[in-house]
Amino acid sequence: MNENEKHLLESAKKGDIEAFEKLIEAHEKKVFNIALRMMGSYEDAKDMAQEAFIRVYRSLGDFKEQSSLSTWIYRIITNICLDELRKRKNKKVLYIDDNIRSDDGEIKRDIVSDDLTPEEIVERDEMKRMLSSAINELSEEHRTVIVLRDIQGFSYKEISDITNCPEGTVKSRICRARQALKEILVSKKELLKDRYVKEM
Repeated sequence: MNENEKHLLESAKKGDIEAFEKLIEAHEKKVFNIALRMMGSYEDAKDMAQEAFIRVYRSLGDFKEQSSLSTWIYRIITNICLDELRKRKNKKVLYIDDNIRSDDGEIKRDIVSDDLTPEEIVERDEMKRMLSSAINELSEEHRTVIVLRDIQGFSYKEISDITNCPEGTVKSRICRARQALKEILVSKKELLKDRYVKEM
């Protein structure tokens, strides 16, 4: 944590709203993206991110600075999403590359390449839907590590800190999650192939 962040943190802990807003500014986009990938819905992601920052503000006095501020914030948003997912029986589909309407336009949209043929575009879109559906079928702990590692690009150490799991456990969990994802995808491809054969 640099000196400026330390100063903002001290002020925010004393109730300075402006200092708090400046403090979380750098983390807003990442928090929203984690929520979006975990929840699969723009509206849900907004709600989860808002809840996370409310919780961060209320708990700021309890932050002991044993981990980095960013790790602490990402742990909060991850736990909030997991708590919400556990409350829901009918889990929503997770769309990885859907076009997202964003108030600030910061969410990266998927741009179709002019080089792709119509058949390739259909095939690519089908693969995206299949992957999104497969991730949605993973257990909560497997979905979490896939989102944090393969979609958000966190390091093993960062994921270890965010999930409060030993790094070795994180690595083995990611390995098992990828294997589970692969098996689901293989199964879906077989079903898709069977469907096309029946339709011919």
